[in-house]
Amino acid sequence: MPYGWQFKDEDVFMPCAKGKNLNCFGLLSRAKRLHFRTTTGKVTSDFSLEQVEQLAFSLSKTTVIVLDNAPVPTAKKIKARRKVWEARGLFLFYLPPYSPHLNITETLWPKLKYPWLQPEDYLSEQNLFYAATQALAAVGRSLTINFSEFSIGLT
Repeated sequence: MPYGWQFKDEDVFMPCAKGKNLNCFGLLSRAKRLHFRTTTGKVTSDFSLEQVEQLAFSLSKTTVIVLDNAPVPTAKKIKARRKVWEARGLFLFYLPPYSPHLNITETLWPKLKYPWLQPEDYLSEQNLFYAATQALAAVGRSLTINFSEFSIGLT
């Protein structure tokens, strides 16, 4: 939600209305490549399974997906496909519970909401969906995220 200013004793009115949901699924690499899908529906285990399945078919080298312990990534349907994906060179690694700071995709969503989306992008559902899709498609090209470099203490 964009912010605004008002003068003392000034009444400010902002109409609000319930719009459609825009949900985003994203897998972000340290090389700043993003595999994403947007939907007006919920990001369920079936939706996530379909996205990972599409990614598995497009891989040319061994790949590890790092996931959090939320209900969708830990669903039985997702875990049941692990052997098939591993045969294709796709492996799942689950982060420890309560460690969103280790999930690099968590750095993406605040950047998407601000500064990449502008207040005028929220004027209509169509504007928002278009602007969000355009921003996500530009990740790694014209829109970048700077990740912290890790040191494992070796000298």
